Amino acid sequence: MARNTLSRSLHDLGLSAWFGGTLANAISLNSASAEAGTAPATGAVANAGWDRWTPVNAAAIGVHVVGSLGQIAGNKRRLGGQQGVASMALAKTALTAAALGVTAYSRVLGKKVSEHKDVPAQDATTPAVDTPDEVAKAQAQLRALQWVVPALTGALVVVSAFAGEQQRASEAGKGFLQRVNPAG
Repeated sequence: MARNTLSRSLHDLGLSAWFGGTLANAISLNSASAEAGTAPATGAVANAGWDRWTPVNAAAIGVHVVGSLGQIAGNKRRLGGQQGVASMALAKTALTAAALGVTAYSRVLGKKVSEHKDVPAQDATTPAVDTPDEVAKAQAQLRALQWVVPALTGALVVVSAFAGEQQRASEAGKGFLQRVNPAG
């Protein structure tokens, strides 16, 4: 079996940045924006932070996707030959698609918020009394979604660890035997 160090590294580095960055922003940036001093400054600080993170996050996601495609190509034989590998790959693909979808939708909502440069807010995801209705609705959705992306990408980390365990010689051998003789 050939080594897939480059694709595995791209997969893992991209995923770790995607997971860690969105978790850190949910925990720190969104709530810390309330420290800006005034309601309009709070919105401006949150918008500036997310605007700085977005290109890094997009690069991390791209690196992860490239690494994932490399992993699929590198494990083509295992996908068809080792029992359990195809279902694991399908689960990873579904989780990745869900994380991509939620990330993209969060960005759309974030743009609704950032269109109002100095939008008054209590913090990045909590509107102030005088926050425009459209922005307040987007913030309410972002308040929930800020935890969905790290949950999905965290689940991807767990499934990836499981995938690594499937590559152990003992697991690979057992998986190939189960594919050849499902009753045995």
